[in-house]
Amino acid sequence: MAISPAHALESDATRPAPLRVEYAQVSIAAALADETALAVIGFGDTLQAHDDPRWLRVRLHSHTPAPLEIWRAAGRVVHGRDGDLAWASDGDYAFVALQVDEAAHGGIANAARHAYTTLAQWSRYAKTPHFLRIWNYLDAINDGAGDAERYRLFCAGRATGMDGAFGSSYPAATAIGSRDGRRALQVYALAARVPGCAVENPRQVNAWRYPREYGPAAPGFARAMLAPSAESQLYISGTAAIVGHVSHHPEDLAAQLDETLANLRSLLDASGSPAPLGSHSPLKVYVRHQADIAVVHGLLRSRLGDAVPLLLLQGDICRRELLLEIEGIHCG
Repeated sequence: MAISPAHALESDATRPAPLRVEYAQVSIAAALADETALAVIGFGDTLQAHDDPRWLRVRLHSHTPAPLEIWRAAGRVVHGRDGDLAWASDGDYAFVALQVDEAAHGGIANAARHAYTTLAQWSRYAKTPHFLRIWNYLDAINDGAGDAERYRLFCAGRATGMDGAFGSSYPAATAIGSRDGRRALQVYALAARVPGCAVENPRQVNAWRYPREYGPAAPGFARAMLAPSAESQLYISGTAAIVGHVSHHPEDLAAQLDETLANLRSLLDASGSPAPLGSHSPLKVYVRHQADIAVVHGLLRSRLGDAVPLLLLQGDICRRELLLEIEGIHCG
């Protein structure tokens, strides 16, 4: 289902301006006061509630107060709610988000099915129907054995909810586990007026082609998505120390980090981007063990330098043996 990055998107005249994404230590009110703010995402469970549909709180923690993640569009943003779905759009891009109570749907599989059915239904009528990037956060992602593992159940529900609604390619995506005990699936997405182009990593088996040993439904996502913007912008899925379809370097944090960075570089090459990771590449890093966050931060600074914006959070990775995962947006 991958589309070549060389596939023609749109003429330069009709491509949207790139979305601007930054990590900023500002107040929620100040971030939302900007009429070009498409989404404002905060991390941790101590942040104040806010009824603006552009505001989303994700209950993952950092070792220091986490900055806000702010998405800014080129034009004025309008926003609202449609049932359980919060949305915001400037006409070129849309932010959509929902939270699904697992108990109300009989468990994580049906909660995922409901979430993705809702997204698919929304996209049929939206002026921005093309999903570029989706984030999924669920409690206790590794609980359960074999096909009863919660991540595998989530993947099965997601596949049923997608049901061909995502066109000719999967979006880029992340699925991370929290430990807050709240069985509520959080899903949010970036969609666009114009479709992007899926990019796959030649070092890895396409996730949607994983063999049966990883569950009855393969993970439905692309390794990255080349945005349809006038300037190059690559949305990178959650990336870990997997080569082919096999996890590498169990219990070796530094080696897993280096393998993950090799996969990120491979994705940049596959996308045709000549620019290395730098100030134009905000990265979000999920670390399984809270005590390892500071170590990972130091390792990343030693390997990438000080210019790359970093947001490090404690989160469980979809495979028990993986200690960290990195996602990001690369411009250049």
